[in-house]
Amino acid sequence: MKRRTFLILGTALVSAVAARTNNFTLIVQVSYTGSGTVDQTHKVFVALWDTPDFVQDGSQAAPVAVKSLNAKRGSVEFDNIQKSPAYVSMLYDSSGNWDAASAPPAGTSLGLYAADGGAPAPITLEAGKPATIRAQFDDSFKMK
Repeated sequence: MKRRTFLILGTALVSAVAARTNNFTLIVQVSYTGSGTVDQTHKVFVALWDTPDFVQDGSQAAPVAVKSLNAKRGSVEFDNIQKSPAYVSMLYDSSGNWDAASAPPAGTSLGLYAADGGAPAPITLEAGKPATIRAQFDDSFKMK
């Protein structure tokens, strides 16, 4: 019986240590260069994703976290990320009504931290070493 208890506790400890090592940090420096005014009501939102599939038509992927900015330029920090690589998208809420819990309204300006060809770019994260990316977007792409 003691051996079984020891094995269970040992497994729990190893699992806890493994989970702790997947504790990544990502800092996203955002610049919205579109024509909209960014303020307390009309924010720039930055979404963190754990899959690039969020751009696929009909995708049911949900962001891991969403942060907002009250200015055209600024930084958001995502802590305690559990999976690498990560992916980032941005949007400007021109309506001032988006709740960040539903699909963005039609006409919302969208941005993506992307690789050549427009696909979401993977952001490789390392435990204990915060990653920083710069992402810029404007009004070129809109939510349909």
